[in-house]
Amino acid sequence: MKPKVAFICVHNSCRSQMAEAIGKLFALDVFDSYSAGTEIKPQINQDAVKIIKEIYGVDMNKKQYSKLITDIPEVDIVIKMGCNVNCPYLPCKYEEDWGLEDPIGKGDEEFRKIALKIEQKVKDLAERIKNNRMLI
Repeated sequence: MKPKVAFICVHNSCRSQMAEAIGKLFALDVFDSYSAGTEIKPQINQDAVKIIKEIYGVDMNKKQYSKLITDIPEVDIVIKMGCNVNCPYLPCKYEEDWGLEDPIGKGDEEFRKIALKIEQKVKDLAERIKNNRMLI
């Protein structure tokens, strides 16, 4: 069985949503991707939606929605996006904090940088899982 990975931040509207989309795109064969937070927004950040569609051709508005940590299944791995406050707690076998800057309120270039960093980190995570370098 594939491990379940939760990408979490407080609002589940930007970075964690981007990570869920990128995880489903690049690591679907290695792990199941979820995103969640302790608060939700009425919609995913539209700048994030635009950049993910522009770079990867994925429309997050059609495939994803803002979720609470109680709305997702039990997970094996928790990836904190870098909350700069207390990130939500979710029980798991392994956890790491990617410490990503929040691009909200900044230009498209910042959103692109974050998306590409997430892609790199998702691919690295998938490699570590495939090569049994994770303590799960």
